[in-house]
Amino acid sequence: MSLRRRTTASARPGVEGSAGPGADGPAGVGRRRFLGYVLAAPTLVAAAELGTAPPAGAEISELVDLNDLMTTAALPTSHLITVEVHEDGTVSFALPRAEVGQGITTSTAMLIAEELGVALEQVRITLADARPELVFNQLTGASNTTISTYTPIRVAAAVARERLLRAAAAELGSKAFELTLTAGAVTGPAGTSVGIGELAKKAASHTVRRQWVDLKEREQFTVIGRPHNRIDALAAVTGRKKFAMDLDVAGARPTMVCRAPTINGRAGSVANLDEVRAMAGVTDVGVVSTGVAVRAQTFGQCIEAVRALRVQWKPGSADGASDESVLQELRAAELPMGLPPLTKSVEARFTFHFRGNSALEPNCAIADVRADRAEIWSALKAPIVAKQAIAARLGLAPGAVTVHVTEGGGSFGRKLFFDAALEAAEISREFGKPVKLMWHRADDARQGRAHPMATSRVRAAYAGGSVLSFKQRHTSVATDLGHGLGEVFTALAAKLPVGDAAFSQTFFHLSQSMPYDFGVHSRLLSETDKRFNTGSMRGVYSPDVVCARELIVDQLAARMDQDPFGFRRGVIGDRRTRAVLEKAAEAGDWGRPMPAGTAQGIALHTEYHAVTAVLVEIDCRPETVDRPIRDGVAGPRVTKAVVAVDVGLAVNPRGLEAQMMGGVMDGIAQTLTSSLHLREGHFLEASWDNYFYTRQWNTPPELKVVVMPPTTGKPGGAGELAVAASMAAVACAYGRATGSMPTRFPVNHGTLSFVPKPTVPPVPASPTDGLDHVR
Repeated sequence: MSLRRRTTASARPGVEGSAGPGADGPAGVGRRRFLGYVLAAPTLVAAAELGTAPPAGAEISELVDLNDLMTTAALPTSHLITVEVHEDGTVSFALPRAEVGQGITTSTAMLIAEELGVALEQVRITLADARPELVFNQLTGASNTTISTYTPIRVAAAVARERLLRAAAAELGSKAFELTLTAGAVTGPAGTSVGIGELAKKAASHTVRRQWVDLKEREQFTVIGRPHNRIDALAAVTGRKKFAMDLDVAGARPTMVCRAPTINGRAGSVANLDEVRAMAGVTDVGVVSTGVAVRAQTFGQCIEAVRALRVQWKPGSADGASDESVLQELRAAELPMGLPPLTKSVEARFTFHFRGNSALEPNCAIADVRADRAEIWSALKAPIVAKQAIAARLGLAPGAVTVHVTEGGGSFGRKLFFDAALEAAEISREFGKPVKLMWHRADDARQGRAHPMATSRVRAAYAGGSVLSFKQRHTSVATDLGHGLGEVFTALAAKLPVGDAAFSQTFFHLSQSMPYDFGVHSRLLSETDKRFNTGSMRGVYSPDVVCARELIVDQLAARMDQDPFGFRRGVIGDRRTRAVLEKAAEAGDWGRPMPAGTAQGIALHTEYHAVTAVLVEIDCRPETVDRPIRDGVAGPRVTKAVVAVDVGLAVNPRGLEAQMMGGVMDGIAQTLTSSLHLREGHFLEASWDNYFYTRQWNTPPELKVVVMPPTTGKPGGAGELAVAASMAAVACAYGRATGSMPTRFPVNHGTLSFVPKPTVPPVPASPTDGLDHVR
């Protein structure tokens, strides 16, 4: 047991306005009370348990979206996450989620600082190792972290606060209600104060104790709802922030894999193993399930060895496949739209090509596998599932595998998958040595995860000024949900409102919404073709589905001779949603005169108890579209973007703004430039240099984010929120500027602007001409 003083609190909802059994002191009038626990420990430790007594009427069958499902699944183990107070005056918390750049370590620290009464600088947030006992409470996705941890973390901090106040009362000779705890110090009525570090031991308990607490009202907040810089910003910009490849694990040497020229191909024979083993710096070479692994003293030596290998490859899972052949399969799998309507209608089919799911940080992991145990380091959003899979692959008991969650350099859904960690474990076992595995950029573009190619058919029937029905049939290459979310669905399947639908159909229905009053509306998913490595890219189905819907909404407005903004405003029944749309139009100066070849576009998206509307302006004039770009397509440029967002309660408005900015860049990319080209069973793109995410030449010079005032008193989801509306707004603006509604995305997919790198060898030589292209 640690010699630190710590407090653990757990929370359980109590009766509104009632002290509840075992409560100390008067009940707060009009405030919700929670039951927490002080755990037996040498220092103060507090935790929160919310799952055993949900509020009356909160039945799982009433879940309305994916976020609700994940929050409900996490509740039963909320008491297992703890806030600790230490004798040096710091407060620590091991967050059971993955920080991959979205800023949740900062928002979590803010929750603790607010409820405990300490300065933000006193809070230390780390990432928890894989903890199977947390079950579904260690899965990062669906913009769920802040929603699901908002109350449990605050309750744990509040329990710690109450224990500290009691200890200070004894120390200062006052009553607890006479004391205040601010900036990490407890002050009495006479002005005498004592720091929380001095109280840590006194506040601890030798036994588990129940503790009822009141949480702060929103009017009392001094941290939550105020803009704060990220707590890790300085470390990030000075290079001190540690990612997996920065860790110094004893004996772990750089490792890479020579991979097949086609998707999921396997190694047959290797003609020159001994020759490659003798290359400078190379320590090990061997065939593994995913290719031929190479371990060396440097990554540069790994690249040279990978390029030197002569491998006879077995066929892959998608040999011969191309964009055209996959599109034919998708069309064959489309669900019927039913009989044509008797009234006028608008109908279109949209095609969305494969997109890369790579993060800025290369896919990587460190593994040290011994005969009786294994230790893994990687940025993982589903570490429990990773731990179980690695144990099964190695033939070890799950308890013999330790998985450390490192911070990640981006994810966008990519790090829900643990392929690098699993592969590193296999290679370490094969070589009998620790390995530091890093995928090459070409590996992740060609053999990693991709956003599935899809089509979306939409039909809207109307008469007069009313939309009578709206049908959407979305058809997609199968999305791989084998990363933990599928287990959540299985656990709660009997109570889900979608019945016994398959995982993907369940996910689809729980993640989609219709913000417009469009009469009878239906939305169905059909998936086909499981040959590809697909991922739950940021927003999963929503960007494509919403883009198609919003383009049809623009067409309906035109058919009814209405302004796109005015038409949308007239068919929104929800006041909160309408206010967000109106704010975007106001802040973006909707309807202002625009030169020919330019236009505005506006779109709306609702998900996970949050709303966003995006207004963009685009320039499609030839002098802009035809700008010379080295090995790239310039295309149209979004010159202005305005985002209005309502997440109910923004814990950190500055972090929310950053999320919205990133979502805008994603939306621009998916509409205009970002896609993978499939030819003969492999993707042509092999790095970021020929995968055209939004670049500096296509970012809007003017970008504004308007965070709406709090509307619900609790946070909604924000991580994926801006992507769908941004993609749709750009598409709508493009259609208005060119006079032709786009139906294929990205609009520049038909132009191949680069010479594809060869597939054999699978990785290109390290570049030597970087300075030649600096301007």
